[in-house]
Amino acid sequence: MMRFSLWLMLAGCTLVAQAQGPASKVIYGLNEHVQLRELGVSVPAKLDTGAESASLSARHIRIFERDGVDMVEFDLALMKQDREALGIKREQWDDIQLPLVGHVRIKRLAESLVEEERGYNRRPMVMLTVCMGRRAEQIEVNLTDRSDFSYPLLIGADALKRLGAVVDPSLVMTAGKPRCTLELDEQHDDTTEAAEAQ
Repeated sequence: MMRFSLWLMLAGCTLVAQAQGPASKVIYGLNEHVQLRELGVSVPAKLDTGAESASLSARHIRIFERDGVDMVEFDLALMKQDREALGIKREQWDDIQLPLVGHVRIKRLAESLVEEERGYNRRPMVMLTVCMGRRAEQIEVNLTDRSDFSYPLLIGADALKRLGAVVDPSLVMTAGKPRCTLELDEQHDDTTEAAEAQ
């Protein structure tokens, strides 16, 4: 009888965990609109479970120190017609300054490089609050020129986990325009903390 009670208790815990798991996840498409709160802009992004980190298209990257704090200055690397289509003003893309949170090493694609260029690329990272749909999270984003790519922002696996994202590559722009509010961010944090506590 004791074994049966223990089995029932374990089965019940498993069912509760299964019931709570999917409810905290949100299905997103391969591409989504993402708001970058610190920059005050929304840009289209590619969601890539094969990449670890997030990358933002930037150029004229310069690291400097201000009042003992390492900072990075950069311009959003977007074509003029894209900036206009997205409603991004000059003060939102030109000479952006944010605290530097570190560097990340990104492996270069061997097939696209000559022999002496193979290896790793060192990129500066900043902390940005990203909002997709109704979910917002602070994530580390590395800066690199993505002008040759279709999307100025790449959201990798680390950020997707924090956002509770499930990516369906057959869908595109399913979350609609970002609509995060402080209250929703706090609700998501509470949900995340509760899920992590179990």
